[in-house]
Amino acid sequence: MQQTTDFLLIGSGIGGLTFALRLAEHGSVSIITKKSDQESSTNYAQGGIAAVVSSGDSFASHIEDTIRAGAGLCKREVVETVVREGPYCIHQLIDWGVKFTRAKGRHSAELALGREGGHSHERIVYSSDRTGAEVERALLDQVKNHPNIELYPHHQAVELAVFASDQQKSGRKRRCYGAYILDVGTGQVSLFSSKITLLATGGCGHIYLHTTNPSIATGDGIAMAYRAGAVVNNLEFMQFHPTTLYDPEARSFLISEAVRGYGAKLRDRTGKRFMSRYHADAELAPRDVVARAIDRELKLSGESFVFLDLTGLNSDGIKKRFPYIYQRCLEHRIDITKEPIPVVPAAHYMCGGVKTDLNGRTSITGLYASGEVSSTGLHGANRLASNSLLEALVISRHAAASAAEEAKRTNSPPGDLPEWSKMGHEDSEEWVLISHDRIEIQRLMWDYVGIVRSNHRLARARRRLNLIASAIEDFYLRAPIAEGIVELRNMALVAGLIIRSAEKRKESRGLHYTTDYPERDDRRWQRDTVLRRRSNVPTIII
Repeated sequence: MQQTTDFLLIGSGIGGLTFALRLAEHGSVSIITKKSDQESSTNYAQGGIAAVVSSGDSFASHIEDTIRAGAGLCKREVVETVVREGPYCIHQLIDWGVKFTRAKGRHSAELALGREGGHSHERIVYSSDRTGAEVERALLDQVKNHPNIELYPHHQAVELAVFASDQQKSGRKRRCYGAYILDVGTGQVSLFSSKITLLATGGCGHIYLHTTNPSIATGDGIAMAYRAGAVVNNLEFMQFHPTTLYDPEARSFLISEAVRGYGAKLRDRTGKRFMSRYHADAELAPRDVVARAIDRELKLSGESFVFLDLTGLNSDGIKKRFPYIYQRCLEHRIDITKEPIPVVPAAHYMCGGVKTDLNGRTSITGLYASGEVSSTGLHGANRLASNSLLEALVISRHAAASAAEEAKRTNSPPGDLPEWSKMGHEDSEEWVLISHDRIEIQRLMWDYVGIVRSNHRLARARRRLNLIASAIEDFYLRAPIAEGIVELRNMALVAGLIIRSAEKRKESRGLHYTTDYPERDDRRWQRDTVLRRRSNVPTIII
């Protein structure tokens, strides 16, 4: 069965929803989302959106902070464009109904501003400590009330529909005509054909054992784009958030960087501060520095966690500024106004992804990407705190303008595109065995491809993952299509691509630290790590 739309969006985070709202005046829009419509990485973002909205701040300062954090790999043109368009995008969100926190004791029109690690000024626009949830709420309200936009929750993209067009007989330059979509409820796969397709699928945190990401973050967009032949880059740069709640009996959750910006201190088990030994900015150092410092302290001490301490600060102020974190910690029997929070690093944000230009265009005609799934050159080797939602807003704005023009020049997708044909037989007993590979991938990546790496660890991870990926691919080809195996297959592929990228970079830079090459090497490695599938090579071989 084939459904046709002008614009197909895969993912319902800030990048996809703002793209949809801007394009709905130019044609029909279909939004595919794996779970419920509000389940996205945007919804989980606590800290806020970095933007220059204060007279005491400057574009130049935000630009330089971003480039400094990016460790030599940021694209200056992208950084300058994203930073300079930030204030406009903030006001657009307000027009769409987002309620940001206002400054106390000042004119009600002023926005309250926070400061996070790596920033030289207070410039984080926020809504309490649930900024992402508030943005998601407002954008979904707009989307659901628009007659040209249709939402498809509990639908999962399986593969992109990418084929050579009639005008591209060489076959080397291909076009995306939409995607094959699984209705999770019925098990049926349909072709959603479109003039323009946008990947806004978020990240891949769930390939690691500990992550702040929602359960949907299994690398689907990167995996589908790579299999289709798109260029991906810089996948070795996985950002580990330094502070997530440590609780061995429950799923961890993020303790926002804004908590350290508010004045919280990191302490070891004896109560001593340690960050000043690693960076002049102590707790406000960039995330990669803080994460490695905590990792080293844990390895030196043999402990499982360090403490994040707010106890010396005003308790009423803490409760008002961080009501969500305060309540969540109370659920774990921790009163953050009276006792320090046990924290550990966790996989948080993929700074690499599907390579795009400033307009969100990938190397495949008709395929765009925005948000964490993409690699625009803004983040370089390390994302500056709260630049992620900003990037999605600005790039989606540019992508929408580009896509609207491209759609005018593009014919409707051919009516004879191939339908989904893969069938399979039930084997529930074998699925029980294969499903165990998910936790094995997560443990393998955590142990060998985590905050600190080495040649030996990466080689061991690659050998083991090849065996796992081969078994998964074999099962995928034989079994009926289902949500679990689609995710598992994508996780195995993206894990392999991260390992390949990490092995290629023979230096330490930003989020990639290896004990075999502990120094940064600008002469040889101040460049992107680029991967592209060769058409005659199976995707599972890494």
